[in-house]
Amino acid sequence: MSLQTAPRATAGAPLSGLEPFVVAEDVAKSYGGVRALKGVSLSIRPGEVHGLVGANGAGKSTLIRIMAGLTQPDSGHLVVDGRTTILSAPQRAADLGMNFIHQELAFVPGMTVLQNIMLGLLKRQRWGIVEWRSIAREVEPVARRVGLTAPLLSSVKGLSVAEKWLINICRALVRQARLIVMDEPTASLSATEAEALLRIVEDLSRSGVAVLYVSHRLDEILRLCHRVTAFRDGRSIATIEGDRLTRPALVEAIVGGAVESLPRSAGDARRNEVVLAVSDLTRLPRVKGVGFELHRGEVLGIGGLVGAGRTELARLVYGADRPDGGTMRLLGQAFAPRRPTDAVKAGLGLVPEERRSEGLVLSKSVAFNLHLSSLSRIVAGPALPFISPARRTALSREMIRDLAIKTPDPETPVGRLSGGNQQKVVIGRWLLRAPKVLILDEPTRGVDIGARGEIHRLIRNLARQGMAVLVISSEPDELPDLCDRVLVMAEGRIVRELTGSLLTRSAIIAASFAEPAHAGDPTP
Repeated sequence: MSLQTAPRATAGAPLSGLEPFVVAEDVAKSYGGVRALKGVSLSIRPGEVHGLVGANGAGKSTLIRIMAGLTQPDSGHLVVDGRTTILSAPQRAADLGMNFIHQELAFVPGMTVLQNIMLGLLKRQRWGIVEWRSIAREVEPVARRVGLTAPLLSSVKGLSVAEKWLINICRALVRQARLIVMDEPTASLSATEAEALLRIVEDLSRSGVAVLYVSHRLDEILRLCHRVTAFRDGRSIATIEGDRLTRPALVEAIVGGAVESLPRSAGDARRNEVVLAVSDLTRLPRVKGVGFELHRGEVLGIGGLVGAGRTELARLVYGADRPDGGTMRLLGQAFAPRRPTDAVKAGLGLVPEERRSEGLVLSKSVAFNLHLSSLSRIVAGPALPFISPARRTALSREMIRDLAIKTPDPETPVGRLSGGNQQKVVIGRWLLRAPKVLILDEPTRGVDIGARGEIHRLIRNLARQGMAVLVISSEPDELPDLCDRVLVMAEGRIVRELTGSLLTRSAIIAASFAEPAHAGDPTP
């Protein structure tokens, strides 16, 4: 087993002078009569970080599946190392040096770190026993290179998402990867973890490994990528490089025009009735004496770093966890949910951070998922507790129309929808119940810039209709445009309240890194 990585690119040679390693030429693909790809083209050079951007449903994932040998194109072809190639199976793509790290990481919880790195590879054996310690000595330099500090022979139990990403990168390098495709690599990472991963990508590029970097985070795309190809509606719209590679150019290519700004609130929502009042809410060690008020018609943001206690706070409000102390009041009445069903009955809804695992039943239809929390609306009548198919279909079509959910049919499995449309389904489920308070945890994580704007406009519209909305986000760029106020959490406490001209990206970032000694009551 050789652990050498790809040959280093010629020192000082411009990437434009290198022959492409992989080329997709006019690739088209249909599923069930729907054209996912309508003729896309893309080339990736050795040592290049090539960005792939586009709205959810633009065709990015379909092309990646074709490159990975998971599906075959209807027309067009792939060229690898100058030869037209049919990737009949994933192993064929791996043999050619292409490795794929998807959002759903390839990971076996019951194995060791080393066993996960060696998944799918032949292992050295002696007398029928795998020589793990000998293999560990050879893999150790690769692990050090990517910053993987977890002992190779230890269990993977308890490892962070960032460490799992490093395991997948190690696996690609052990396979002597010439191209690594990364799909939304920083979507679930903290700012510090994301920065470390970006440095690894830059190091891979310098060593001659090509990276196809798929992300909705345009700041990362602009920092890392030598060239960027934009997909829209199943077509490759443009490949941008050099001085033309700017944020406005990327937005234009992705959505076909400038993104509209959000209409702001006409007045101060804090003058409205208090819907939810939280006082000294505590669940150690993550939430430490948090208090705030949420008003009717207000969008209140909760900012801060990953691990600051924001999601844990949402779980306490929603009844998923029980607090150690503190009180809550809903519309002036004592509110102490023992379980989420209590919160739902009282008028709360939660769009969870992990929509695929916690918010959706992926194998079930759009209609099934929309009505999970409001079955009473689709029964035939009080005396006939049976679901009315006609009523179910009518209400589903109405919600699909109102939220502009892109789906062929209400009976389409929700797992086939893009990330942005899946998120709309989760939101639509709660709109069918008309909650008094809607909590959204990372509402635009993993969705494209167009769907992000649609979700933001939906949230603002709900607030204008009188709903109280609590938005949790790790992205400091998101909160100032969306929220009336932002409370910043650090180490389990609210350390800053930002409103008006003080509500800026830089202020959110600065407050997120507040020293523990400064934590306490929010300051203006």
